[in-house]
Amino acid sequence: MSEEINSGTLINNRYLIDKTLGRGGFGRTYLALDTHRFQEPCVLKEFLPNTNNAKVISKSKELFEREAKVLYQIQHSQIPQFLALLTHNQQLFIVQEYINGKTYLQILDERLSTTGKPFSETEVREWLLKMLPVLEYIHSCNIIHRDISLENVMLPDNGSKPVLIDFGVVKEKFSQIFLTDSSSPQYCTKASVVGKIGYSPPEQLRLGQCYPSSDIYALAVCAVILLTGKMPYLLIDESLNWQWQKSVNISGNLTKILEKMLAELPIKRYQSAKEVRIELENSCNYNINVSNNDLKPKISLGGIISTLLPKQTYNKEKLKADEELSFEKLGQTPVYLNPQFVDYCQQQLTSFVGPLASVVIQQTLDENPDIASKEFIEVLANKIPNVQRAEDFRSHIQLLKEFKLEKTTKLNESSLNLIKSPAISHPDFLDHCRRELTSFVGPFASVVIRDTLEECPHFTPKQLIESLAAGIPNHKKAKEFERRILQGQE
Repeated sequence: MSEEINSGTLINNRYLIDKTLGRGGFGRTYLALDTHRFQEPCVLKEFLPNTNNAKVISKSKELFEREAKVLYQIQHSQIPQFLALLTHNQQLFIVQEYINGKTYLQILDERLSTTGKPFSETEVREWLLKMLPVLEYIHSCNIIHRDISLENVMLPDNGSKPVLIDFGVVKEKFSQIFLTDSSSPQYCTKASVVGKIGYSPPEQLRLGQCYPSSDIYALAVCAVILLTGKMPYLLIDESLNWQWQKSVNISGNLTKILEKMLAELPIKRYQSAKEVRIELENSCNYNINVSNNDLKPKISLGGIISTLLPKQTYNKEKLKADEELSFEKLGQTPVYLNPQFVDYCQQQLTSFVGPLASVVIQQTLDENPDIASKEFIEVLANKIPNVQRAEDFRSHIQLLKEFKLEKTTKLNESSLNLIKSPAISHPDFLDHCRRELTSFVGPFASVVIRDTLEECPHFTPKQLIESLAAGIPNHKKAKEFERRILQGQE
């Protein structure tokens, strides 16, 4: 490899080298200032033929220019723009937009050192949903990245979306050139590898073959590292099988998606980033149809508000009053003292605005940490665009007038017959029913329970269980549902 270019060197009478950003097997990356654009920062990526073979040098330049032109066509807000290609002293350069920010590996390391905690499931879901459209785009351009890793995904300063950097496509072409040049230090007798061990799939590391599903595999590795806080070598056993599930506690549907993305054989993975995105969106348990400014729910989402509540320190004696709280007192009480009530509001709001409910509630709590319950209801209602549906939301919440927020404890067959208060007055019991019913009928469980209670708001817990069980087509499964409801409360 040739000597490193010194700071202050002017490349092509235009790009002033500021400093070295990184080094790799194919060259170096520099931060430079574009003197023709008011000293605008940019990145110069250097590619060195590193050979004396004139034929190889000529072929390198030809392929380099061809591939650089392909990358120059990429126009996406989450991919640095390719600005130019040039040569300088037998060295080849790509000029690229400079992203001022941190890599996600740096962000993860900082988080682990300060809080000791990796990314949450919610954060990783959001991250994947922001990254998958980027893969959809480049794959539609017949471009495979080949080198996706947390080091090659950045979060720009003051930015909200990850940016994919350092495409491996040019390095792939260089490796192919070196196969034919026995004088080159990179010469080898089989396909050369472009990618990172741990991140890249078997077909890429062993055979040098890449498909869209190869990028999908690498993206899943990134997600697993963010979730676990552990590098790949700590998550793969001696047989090179992934064992990451033991290191994290996440939902079954996300686990299933990541496992399919990480399948050893390319044919067993998702074949497109769009497939992954659609399944990931569906796994959020909700779809929103917007028509005539009206939001119509398909599937309800509930029970996650406990992870969204701001951390507060408060008097336990005040919390004790939650067990027997009238609607009037509830309306004047700070929301953070009533987590059951907030959870109930979140479940109801989800029925009107979908998964955005969690975001709306989080923002409301962040902006007004001491907001009273009545005002909280109004703020949420005002977030629903349709006036009639906003009023319907208020009506649902008004059902609180008819019950107390009391806990149901140790439920069994005999005690069920003794409970005459409506099931809707037992939030913990309803949440337990929702969780169990989900395992039998899927994400529609929340809708089934909600619709049942809307039609029969005075159903007792026993009547609700019987009604829900009757809706399960398989008799054996219906009985199992009833058994698990009781078992979970004993």
